Amino acid sequence: MTVSDEKRQLVRYLFFRLDPVWRRLGPDKQVEQKIELVEALRGFQARSLLRSYSTMGTRGDTDFMLWQATEDRETLQALETTILSTRLGGYLSTPYSYLAMTKRSIYEFPDDPEHDERISVRPQDSKYLFLYPFVKTRPWYKLGQDERQGMMNEHVRLGRKYPDIRINTSYSFGLDDQEFMVAFEGDEPGDFLDLVMDLRESDASAYTLKDTPIFTCIQMSLWDVLDSLGGASVSELARFTEQDAEGFVAVAKVSELPPGSSKRVYNGADAIALFNVGGRVYAVSDRCTHGRASLSEGFIDEDGCTLNCPWHEGRFNVATGEPVGGPVRVTLKTYQVKVEGERVKVR
Repeated sequence: MTVSDEKRQLVRYLFFRLDPVWRRLGPDKQVEQKIELVEALRGFQARSLLRSYSTMGTRGDTDFMLWQATEDRETLQALETTILSTRLGGYLSTPYSYLAMTKRSIYEFPDDPEHDERISVRPQDSKYLFLYPFVKTRPWYKLGQDERQGMMNEHVRLGRKYPDIRINTSYSFGLDDQEFMVAFEGDEPGDFLDLVMDLRESDASAYTLKDTPIFTCIQMSLWDVLDSLGGASVSELARFTEQDAEGFVAVAKVSELPPGSSKRVYNGADAIALFNVGGRVYAVSDRCTHGRASLSEGFIDEDGCTLNCPWHEGRFNVATGEPVGGPVRVTLKTYQVKVEGERVKVR
């Protein structure tokens, strides 16, 4: 496997600001437009990772933010086009938009169990996301690898003092104005404040060129995010979201998955591979437990039960996720599937 073979994700932090004129609309129009926007975004929750955050009360120049991660560039464009095509979208502007990509770090952190997982974004359910673009000075890149590794080790040591703060770093070199997008998740703003103060005293801090603007984003459902904008409330309508009474979530249409085909979908932060084997649909984690390949690009043997990884000849039982051949040793996560009318649901 080469670096170019590795399935990285594109990451987008898209900020919106609402024109105050919208709040002068009648309550009926406000409700209709909020519902229209939620319905327009419903399909994207199965096509990409999509998290919504409010910045009301934390920033004066933006009102909410959508955090999106996908392997498909067109999905990023389609999401913004869809939003701006709604009636509420006509009142929205985008004061900030940041593009980045996941990438394995060039530094070695053998004590970090999540180090090898950073090519896919897997947010935790923290209340806050602390986000900023980041640029290093050019002298940083003139330092030797060992010297930079030592400073990064200090960063990791300081970070471990705050175990409830989790960092998500993505790379923007050549894609956007910044070099990195740094996003910290946590439940206590005071912990993040203390962490940043500690990091300011580190040796690597002297090589920071830019680390602003800084956004404190509050995680909410999309319904609650829209209600935070003001106007008539729609939060009570959240019962009409994708999850049914049994906890199943619609992720695809039956017509999108004919017999013998496969498809990658998302449920929250989970990338899922769907396979239609003779009319029966199976759902497993899209990431191979050996080399992190996208299993939706693999194939099912003629026996109808063996899933073949497209990279290193790893083989799994598609029903149980258990390894049955090749270099794989760790069982693959599986999901329950329910086909209801035209909808394929998982949990």
